[in-house]
Amino acid sequence: MVASPLVAVTELAAALDADDPPAVLDVRWQLGGPPGIDAYREGHLPGAVFADLDRDLSAAPSPGRSGGRHPLPSTADAEAALRRLGVDDDRPVVVYDDAGGTVAARAWWLLRHLGHTDVRLLDGGYPAWTAAGLPVETGEGTVPRPGGFVARPGGMPVLDASGAAEVARDGVLLDVRAAERYRGEVEPVDPVAGHVPGAVSAPTTGNLAPDGRLLDPTRLRDRFDALGVDPAGPGPVAAYCGSGVNAAHTVLALEVAGTRAGLYAGSWSDWVSDPWRPVAVGEG
Repeated sequence: MVASPLVAVTELAAALDADDPPAVLDVRWQLGGPPGIDAYREGHLPGAVFADLDRDLSAAPSPGRSGGRHPLPSTADAEAALRRLGVDDDRPVVVYDDAGGTVAARAWWLLRHLGHTDVRLLDGGYPAWTAAGLPVETGEGTVPRPGGFVARPGGMPVLDASGAAEVARDGVLLDVRAAERYRGEVEPVDPVAGHVPGAVSAPTTGNLAPDGRLLDPTRLRDRFDALGVDPAGPGPVAAYCGSGVNAAHTVLALEVAGTRAGLYAGSWSDWVSDPWRPVAVGEG
């Protein structure tokens, strides 16, 4: 396993100039658009392949939203998509976005969950790359050679609704949505406002420095310690968001800080798909 789930722009630039460069996935996406492929065509890292969050890294949501708005794809579908994107078992993978890694972390998490041991997120993403004056390409990009990745699920802890409730009761369940959504004051996407009872508010943005890079390990440990996370404690730790995308970023940040955490993949959109599940509002 690589020493860190992050890679700096200077390190990646050197790797891309090597004889055997890593596979690079551009995972830009915005809730409500515009489509990430538009940003990719306007400029992307040399050799990067666009990975569509909805098509390549998620299954189609069910009508009742069981499983959430971005359900995990089946193992077979994920393997096929990642092969199509050029992913191999023995070739490093780097993922990036333009949102501090809060979207690309889904690709990092999925690859790790499916058994890829050498996948990293570009710290600072596309803005850090361009700020460093490094070259970009425009247009449709190169069609990658199909990869031979073999998916082996189980590399990362994944929770369903009952598992999330257990973590909220026996450990620390972090709700990484904006604080006002956690409190139930607003809910712009899902049909019910509030949070999982017992969850702790920990907005994803708190993982990032003003320049869009992840906080250093010491500052991340201090942040999670203040939220009740004890790496040596007996209780489990997990994270959720609206649909299991941003929460993967907090799982990554927790790993940088030295704590292995689970992901409630369906997240809030899955939780509220069952009207019998309890909902809490306020500060918690």
